[in-house]
Amino acid sequence: MSIIRRSMNRRHLLKAGAASSLVLATPTIISRNAWATTNFRNDPTNAKTVKFGFNVPQTGAYADEGADELRGFELAVKHLNGEGDGGMLNTMKPLALDGNGVLGKKVEFVTGDTRTKTDAARSSAERMINDEGVIMWSGGSSSSTAIVQQSLAQEMGVIFMCALSHSNDTTGKDKRRYGFRHFFNAYMSGVALGPVLKKEIGEERRAFHLTADYTWGWTQEESITKTTEGLGWETVNRVRTPLGAGDFSQYLDQVLNSGADVLVLNHYGRDMVDSLGQAVKLGLRDKVVNGKNFEIIVPLYSRLMAQGAGDNIKGIYGTTNWNWSLQDAGSRAFVGSFGQAYGFPPSQAAHTCYVQTLLYADACVRAETFNPAQVIKALEDHQFDGMGNGPTLYRGADHQCFKDVVVVKGNEHPTSPFDVLEVVELTPASQVTYEPSIFGGELGPYEV
Repeated sequence: MSIIRRSMNRRHLLKAGAASSLVLATPTIISRNAWATTNFRNDPTNAKTVKFGFNVPQTGAYADEGADELRGFELAVKHLNGEGDGGMLNTMKPLALDGNGVLGKKVEFVTGDTRTKTDAARSSAERMINDEGVIMWSGGSSSSTAIVQQSLAQEMGVIFMCALSHSNDTTGKDKRRYGFRHFFNAYMSGVALGPVLKKEIGEERRAFHLTADYTWGWTQEESITKTTEGLGWETVNRVRTPLGAGDFSQYLDQVLNSGADVLVLNHYGRDMVDSLGQAVKLGLRDKVVNGKNFEIIVPLYSRLMAQGAGDNIKGIYGTTNWNWSLQDAGSRAFVGSFGQAYGFPPSQAAHTCYVQTLLYADACVRAETFNPAQVIKALEDHQFDGMGNGPTLYRGADHQCFKDVVVVKGNEHPTSPFDVLEVVELTPASQVTYEPSIFGGELGPYEV
């Protein structure tokens, strides 16, 4: 059976696939009280297939990330259904999946466009649950859209496997029982970056932060500030910028007159590409301030961002959830599969979406049911390996994954258009693990 793709805003970047007739799950029941007395929402027991939903930014400031997320999702579904070379199904340990669907059912999927807006993300997710009958959905490239979606997951009793979300709040004060995050967070970026910044940039510095004005930017700024002030740096100023601003010149002018000798860009996606390019054009990287060469830091990187920034990224330090140059068996398997399917290496966006899809499906098989309460229990405190970044724990206390963190810098001598980030440090998971209580929040009940 071919994979069905339907999208609110289809992008040409996805490969076209044949369509077939759709077998819906049991009728969707809107009332929680009604469905709670039967089985669980969108129970696919009597259907021939099971349906996943992939809700990503197909338009807006994070659209490039969204396009690669969809590629990763599509590849995961192919591998689950026994198509292709199996990718990480050959390296994932332990493994309950057999490459013949999930619990005997082939996987179909539908997609939506979050537009990197919370109202659009929630509306799109509601459509997939109520109209399309998805048993699980995943996606996102913004912490604000991730948080609103996992709150919806708790309300609706449908699991949300969060994709890109770096805010501490996602698995902190805003965590939910029905939400899970494979991606790392801002706290981990700060801890991993600290020793590298101390060695490469020094201890006596004056930092100016430009920060995306939403939950991710706020918690990244907080985490990086805590790290750098722990090194003895002075924080000169912190200025919030609107998502998708495009023109950052008014904010960069403030940096010039601040006495800062480091600019921290708490920006992501096209915003980082724009703000970095404008900073370089303004001559910041050529300046000497306080007797020191002016430095720029990008705490959260992606290969797509680095590629978009071109030469401006060379030598600039940051962190990433995963990089295609990693040489563990799982990473090599995924890079090979993805490259064969699309003709270029995957980004961290594609990687985390692919992994989340496999982790959910594997949990269903281990739980021997699609019942979300039981699948949640199978995911909590699950330890696995063979999926990049070393041995990983899906901690039950907050639904946060703990794995090695990749510290990178812009490659000064790239060997290809994709060789834009150089891995300079792999920080062990043990060094970035923290007590779950430090960010607060309550997961909520298993049965909703």
